[in-house]
Amino acid sequence: MAIKANIIIDQGADYSTAIELTDDSEAVVDLTGYTANAHIRKTYTSSNATPFAVSVNAVFGVITLNLTANASANLIAGRYVYDVILTSNTAIRSRVVEGIVTITPRVTT
Repeated sequence: MAIKANIIIDQGADYSTAIELTDDSEAVVDLTGYTANAHIRKTYTSSNATPFAVSVNAVFGVITLNLTANASANLIAGRYVYDVILTSNTAIRSRVVEGIVTITPRVTT
């Protein structure tokens, strides 16, 4: 089951967040051989998506999501959804995080 985590992104600004994955005993999950991807969509059924740049630090069990200022500037202020999918080296896919993204409007361009 995915963890629920809502995030706020300032329109026109760079965004980065790190997600540390731990097991039930709070031990860091070894992500060796895993890849991850994540997208923002206006609704769950939207065909248009804005991808996060995603990196995986296997040893520390950390997935980092990044969105450039240019990418966030192209999102209209409002509410969106996102999720993070982790894929093992045997092609097993798991949704590890999901939630609401709030894009706050900018004044300065």
